[in-house]
Amino acid sequence: MNVTGDRRIRVLIAKPGMDGHDRGAKVVARALRDAGMEVIYTGLRQTAEMIVNAAVQEDVDAIGLSVLSGAHMVYFRDVMTLLREQGADDIIVFGGGIIPDQDLPTLREIGVGRVFTPGASTQDAATYLKEAVQERWKAQGEA
Repeated sequence: MNVTGDRRIRVLIAKPGMDGHDRGAKVVARALRDAGMEVIYTGLRQTAEMIVNAAVQEDVDAIGLSVLSGAHMVYFRDVMTLLREQGADDIIVFGGGIIPDQDLPTLREIGVGRVFTPGASTQDAATYLKEAVQERWKAQGEA
């Protein structure tokens, strides 16, 4: 709970695969924290299994994947599949990184909520998460 007594949004920021560049993920993590969210950053070189296990253990509302390696389709698909297998497919998944526009429709089809590409505003990400999580809570009767 935050100081006003409202439930805080819990977000896990993850950096899957072998990509070692995490500046963007850290910027987003800090921006979400500054927007009042509780942020868990998993660090570099996470597997889809590690990400989903951490998300379930931490009881997060959302997972943000930062992918710069070009393997975004694999990582997003694996995370979405594992969330379904663990009965946690109500967790919102969003992402950022170097992701071609032509892949965005496929990512939406598999359940990824939003993708923020280079130049996107961290404020837009925070606003999206606040709105999407509120909808999730309402659907679950928690709002």
